[in-house]
Amino acid sequence: MRNILETEENASLQEPVKGARENGRREKENGMKIVLEKYHGLGNDYLVFDPNKNSLKLSPENVRLICDRHFGAGSDGILEGPILRKEPMEVRIWNPDGSMAEKSGNGVRIFAKYLKDAGYVQKQHVILETKSGQVEVWYLNEEGTRLKASMGKVSFLSSEIPVTGPVREVVNETFLFGKIPYKATCATIGNPHVVIFLDEISKDMVCRIGKNSENAEYFPERINTQIMKVIDRNTIEIEIYERGAGYTLASGSSGCAAAAAAYRQGLTDSKMYVRMPGGTLEIEILEDWNVLMTGDVGYVGRITIGNSLSEELRALEG
Repeated sequence: MRNILETEENASLQEPVKGARENGRREKENGMKIVLEKYHGLGNDYLVFDPNKNSLKLSPENVRLICDRHFGAGSDGILEGPILRKEPMEVRIWNPDGSMAEKSGNGVRIFAKYLKDAGYVQKQHVILETKSGQVEVWYLNEEGTRLKASMGKVSFLSSEIPVTGPVREVVNETFLFGKIPYKATCATIGNPHVVIFLDEISKDMVCRIGKNSENAEYFPERINTQIMKVIDRNTIEIEIYERGAGYTLASGSSGCAAAAAAYRQGLTDSKMYVRMPGGTLEIEILEDWNVLMTGDVGYVGRITIGNSLSEELRALEG
């Protein structure tokens, strides 16, 4: 996979980045405010924290405070980057509970939109480094509000998800969540998912199941939970309970995992719409089980953290 930044483009970034870092140092010395950019992908909202423009060092403690919807800025997570130590550019994905996610479908689309808005990217695609590997994102319109991402290969293998027990594909197995048996398929697309097939789905139902499944003993690294209803060969509906975040209006990686699970069991074709409470994603599963995801991103606005909260966040630096 080729790097997105050409040599001359990388060179052109050096002065702005050096300037931003110097400004960040002066801001910290002067007690100046912290600036975040807020976006959403189908209602799944993230704050972009650019370390080249802010001097704060993120930690699990201050991430939890920033994401708090009552005492902080409020969000489903934080996207920290671009981290420019090497190519491709890196993004760190923080959950609101202060843990780090391996990958986020909405997160990578949002971050790609930010890179375009902030002038880091001028081309029609960008490659991002995440905790679970590289993701390539294409801009499908001039504004960068509609994007397609290559999310990587999906796997149902227990050792890769991971799921306890003998090594096998975890397809249509019975799990007990809250002492209730459910037929489910487990998958990873860089992060772990359990997909439960039901005739009817609701927010209350996924929250009830998710509170039990997230930390169930089957899943050593916890799990993202989706309950799914198949509408037809080209459409599924899901409700989502995310690891480290709870109930979520939309999730790109959850949409990919649910679509792959439905296709693996022969319930859908390889191209489908995934409906979620926050909106719809287009998912395509290729012959090698790579998954392409297409969806929209919206810009909400800039948030400047006040001096009092800034001081609290700096006291919680890692």
